[in-house]
Amino acid sequence: MNETIKTIESLRSIRDFSDKEITKDDLEVILDSAIRAANASSRQDYSMIVVEDEEILSKLFYGANKGILFCIDFTRLVDTAKELKYEYNPGNVWDYFCGSTDAILAAQTAAIAAKALGIDSIFTNSIHRAELPKIYELFDLPKEYCFPLLALGLGYAKSDPSFRKGRLKTGVIHYHKHKRMTSEDIADIVKQYDDFENTGLGGPADKFAEIGVKDYFEFFYTKWSRPRNPDKLKEIYKTLTDTKFFKF
Repeated sequence: MNETIKTIESLRSIRDFSDKEITKDDLEVILDSAIRAANASSRQDYSMIVVEDEEILSKLFYGANKGILFCIDFTRLVDTAKELKYEYNPGNVWDYFCGSTDAILAAQTAAIAAKALGIDSIFTNSIHRAELPKIYELFDLPKEYCFPLLALGLGYAKSDPSFRKGRLKTGVIHYHKHKRMTSEDIADIVKQYDDFENTGLGGPADKFAEIGVKDYFEFFYTKWSRPRNPDKLKEIYKTLTDTKFFKF
């Protein structure tokens, strides 16, 4: 198998990192690789904040050795326009989409580059579960034209996971046009999630029994997929409005 494909196939989320340090040289390779990701009109509408503070890493990055906070960020372009006396206003949802796409592409590229160096990773939305005003304060983020999108923890796993999580293809990959799932498709998906030992989807049956559910989908729909806290949703929407991305 091609080495690049092997690297992608070996990606996994790690939540228990060792104390082994990522070298400065390896970190630079990861960052240099990340900025090579595709981006809209060569603008790189994002910023990457490298995190090395142990307390912050513990709270927001699952105790990883290094963290990278990826933000949608147009302030570089805004400040440059002001300095050069041009008018420029990225305060709209279109630019939000461009910036989020650029940031996510850079983040995934960073994770792949890290894995190529033998360094594991985890993506987390911990920054959104936290109080967003405190995240802005913690990282000194600009209030306008900047939004923290996702956090990437990097480090070495304490031990290799006992299994690799599976991935669905049914209902995910479409050819020519989108197709809604049939009852047969749904039955196939349920079967795959029930066959954890062979597919890596769902989870062990005994774990579901321990929490009083019969299978993954009962767990997902009755336990895990609970309504979002309306106050948290208001906080996120207010923050996005304050950034001017969602202001009309």
